[in-house]
Amino acid sequence: MQAFAAHAPDTALDDLRTRLAAARLPEAETVHGAAPGPGRWAQGVPLADLVDVVHYWRTAYDWRSFEARLDRIGQFRTTVDGLGIHFLHRRSSRADATPLVLTHGWPGSVAEFTHVVDELADPKDGDAPAFHVVIPSLPGFGYSEKPAGTGWGTERIAAAWVELMGRLGYDKFLAHGGDWGGVITTILGGRFPEHVLGIHTVTPQAPPGLSLDALTAADRAWAEETRDFWAHRAAYAKQMAARPQTIGYALVDSPVALLAWILDKFAEWTDTEDSPFERISRDRVLDDVTLYWLTRTGASAARIYYESHDSLDPALRVDVPAAVSVYPRDIEKCPRPWAQERFRRIVRWATPEAGGHFPALEVPGPFAEDLREGLAAVLAAGGR
Repeated sequence: MQAFAAHAPDTALDDLRTRLAAARLPEAETVHGAAPGPGRWAQGVPLADLVDVVHYWRTAYDWRSFEARLDRIGQFRTTVDGLGIHFLHRRSSRADATPLVLTHGWPGSVAEFTHVVDELADPKDGDAPAFHVVIPSLPGFGYSEKPAGTGWGTERIAAAWVELMGRLGYDKFLAHGGDWGGVITTILGGRFPEHVLGIHTVTPQAPPGLSLDALTAADRAWAEETRDFWAHRAAYAKQMAARPQTIGYALVDSPVALLAWILDKFAEWTDTEDSPFERISRDRVLDDVTLYWLTRTGASAARIYYESHDSLDPALRVDVPAAVSVYPRDIEKCPRPWAQERFRRIVRWATPEAGGHFPALEVPGPFAEDLREGLAAVLAAGGR
């Protein structure tokens, strides 16, 4: 274990501003002038919105503030299974705290959780559960090392997290995740019940091939929305699963391309009517995008799709206690009867009132409360 400090050279930040100032942009979308709402984004990120964020990124955004926040939480690096893994580690001051690993996805990063760490580690309510919080960067993301060969899929990552937590002295721990982090959390609960006390996920994935017949109308609507997403709005995943290297050239060479590629998902996947900035500030979005830019991880992060897209073992079952939260504007919403086919001990099922695919960023206070309540139910069910 080695302490780690994030500090981008001034030359890297100067280069970023130079590239932003010299960006060549296309003409406006042909739905330009559409009324506020989803239709305005029908062809992707509107030109006016992108120009506004690029200007702010170049002239006002403060990367040093984000670096300082990471350092305050506590950053470390260690080598697991031959690969350098970066992680944040915030120990609680509470003697009764339980270890908890939080796993992000794409296009997220450890930046998703930086504003909920304190409340999870040392909640203001003394009766609320507290956690020793560990937030690893996925292989090829952020300050973790980029794999030099194939093989770093979600199963291997889950095994690496068990090794990482053990090195920290946490032989038994809780796990939470969404997006790829939700898949990894599912694998942790299913493959490593001797180490995982229980899980909380916002991305429950059912085994394939389940019938719609026994579902309620509301559950069927969820299932049909999810199928529609994968059939008509998942070109980004198919591109990165099939040709991550090709899209990687744009994501590593052009900050504007990287911003547009990620901002498109923040816009479509959040609980908003017109703009992701209704829920998430420009600074929080740019913390995430700038981390990708400065670490040159646009291509290496995309490869998780090549390694693991649609690869969750259909036979995997999770028998440790599980809490599930399905946010109203998420891109995948699994009906509970389907989820129960994989998660055998669901001890809490929640449908929060607001939030989408990035709840820790969109609704950080309610998310922290929801996560605490879910994990409290897990611990009460015997996950200790």
